[in-house]
Amino acid sequence: MSIISTTAPEDAEGDVAAIYAKDERDLGYVASHTRAMSVNPEAYLAWEQLVRAIVSQLGMRRYELVTLAAAQGTHSEHCRLAHGRKTLPLIEEDQLERVARDYHDADLSEAEVAMMEYAERIGRDAYAMTDADSLRLRELGFTDREIVDITLAAAARNYFSRAIQALAVDVDVPPGLSDRLRGALLAPL
Repeated sequence: MSIISTTAPEDAEGDVAAIYAKDERDLGYVASHTRAMSVNPEAYLAWEQLVRAIVSQLGMRRYELVTLAAAQGTHSEHCRLAHGRKTLPLIEEDQLERVARDYHDADLSEAEVAMMEYAERIGRDAYAMTDADSLRLRELGFTDREIVDITLAAAARNYFSRAIQALAVDVDVPPGLSDRLRGALLAPL
């Protein structure tokens, strides 16, 4: 449980109320990570703008796959669960469960697997990456812009995951996840 005092939904005003309202519409409740990060609503809104800028070019499917892999690299249960739910409209549940357990064996394209390996590595050991890591993406047809956007998506996930982990934010289990999918998303990383 985080020591950070957050605004109760019924007491939220201004930007915080707007941020909370989005969670209410999307989830039916205000997520713990939203409450914690909304302590600085300007930073939270800037974060959302960054994500929109990345998704607008990368596309939602690629963004969510990168996010799941980066969250795996940072061992973020928060982000694996939240983005598992966000990925459900994009990928059939049985395939998403396989992606969560081992994306190498989930009937993804070679390019998608390489993209996820790259994103996971950013979460795990970006300091050791070299040109060879991005060269693999280039060899599979990714443009410079796509490589940068994949990198930004993974790095942004690292920022958010590490911030909520450092603040000891409670892990919420979003509605709409079957027991099997939840188990796959929470399996030891």
